[in-house]
Parts: sequence; structure tokens; C-alpha cells
Amino acid sequence: MLKAKMLAILWLVLGIICIAYGFTVKAAGSGTKFFLVWTGIGVVLLLAGAAVGTGLWGRMHIGVRRIIVCAVLAVCVAVAVLAGLVFFRFSEKGEKNLDYIIVLGAQVHTYGPSAVLKARLDAAVAYLQENTGTLCIVTGGQGYNEPFAEAEGMAEYLENAGISSARIIKEDKSLSTLQNLTKAMDLVDFTGKSVGIVTNNFHVYRALGIAKKLGLTDCCGIAAYSNPLYLPNNVFRECLGIIKEHITGAM
Repeated sequence: MLKAKMLAILWLVLGIICIAYGFTVKAAGSGTKFFLVWTGIGVVLLLAGAAVGTGLWGRMHIGVRRIIVCAVLAVCVAVAVLAGLVFFRFSEKGEKNLDYIIVLGAQVHTYGPSAVLKARLDAAVAYLQENTGTLCIVTGGQGYNEPFAEAEGMAEYLENAGISSARIIKEDKSLSTLQNLTKAMDLVDFTGKSVGIVTNNFHVYRALGIAKKLGLTDCCGIAAYSNPLYLPNNVFRECLGIIKEHITGAM
């Protein structure tokens, strides 16, 4: 009885933490609604805690309980494996003197790039300053919740940081990572060219997987910073993204 009570309290506490974390992610203004996933997980955990606390879990048929437990374990193992692949690419620094770098788009606001995009742009600036012969492709169109195309804001940020406009190519129509890369390939012939993909550390694995599936075999990742507070959200989102890309054949 005590064990069941403690388990119920654990689920309830975890549920509250997940819901609170979801609101923390929402407050970051990332431009996505992925915070709802954390809210959903929190609600499920609260219901699980209530089921254990009220004895409903114990009254369920043992076969049903085993199916639920196996399903939860399978999801946890899958997420752990995919997260391991994501972390494997966390420290990618790229190669020197690449022909091109492609900066993947992210949320822009009227006052400038989001924190995620700013980190990508800062990494691009650092690379371009050290490798003066490299050209830069900024990618991203205008989303429904953005004041202008991401590529426009990105180009302005790079120019304000001292990067010559002659080194910047704008791709301002894409709305996803896959489109960022495919439309960049429509603008530039990368045959025989070396390419670096600039994105946040948690996104490098998926971005490289998509790029190589598209035929960019001579490419490498350049990992930008990401706030550790939002790392659980970003990595979990990437895990689901990797599954989606494999299902659709993008990876």
C-alpha cells in the first residue's frame, strides 16, 4: 500500500514538472507549439498517478497492464537510442575553408532573430571571419507568425556583424529543414563543392542525415550553442523529427 502511494506521488510530481516545463518552453517564444507535447505528457502522468492512487491500476487486467508497461518501455528505449545519435553530433566544428556554409532558418521577430537563430548566426559569423573565402547561404521563408522572411533577417544580422553582402546568398522561400536544403540546392550547384551546415547542436544529426540523403555527400556539420534549459525539449523534438524523416524518406 505504501509502495503504491509513493508511486502515485511520483507520477503526480513528474506530471506537474512536465506541465510546468511546457509553459517554460512556451515562454521562450520558439514559434512552435511543441510545448503542448509536454503538457500532454504531464496530463498522462497525472492520470497515471490518480489511477495508482485510487487503486484503478491494480484492478486492471494483468494483460492490459503488461501491454501498457511494454509500450512505455519501448518508447523510452527508442527515445534513448535516438537521443544518443543526436548527442553524437553535438560537438561538430566543421572543416576549414569550405566552399559554402548553409545556415538553416529559424524563428525571427520584429526585433531580430530568436535565441535559437541568433546562436546559428553567431556560429556562422565566427566561421566566416576565420575562413574568408567561404560563401554563406541563409535559408528560410516567412512563416505565418513572422514579420518577414527568415533569410532577410539573417542576411541583415550577418551584414551588421561585418560580413560582406557579396558573400551572402539568400534563399527566402523554404519552410522546413528539408526545404532549406533542397531550395539552397536549387540556387547553387554544389557538385564538387564542400559544404558546411550551420545549425544548433541538437539539430546537426538530423540536418546532416537529410543533406546526405539529398546527395550532399561532401558536407559537415557546424554546431551552434543551445540553451541547456531547453535541451530536453529540443532533443525530444528532434527524436520525433528523426522518426518522421525516416517515415517520409527524407533521411
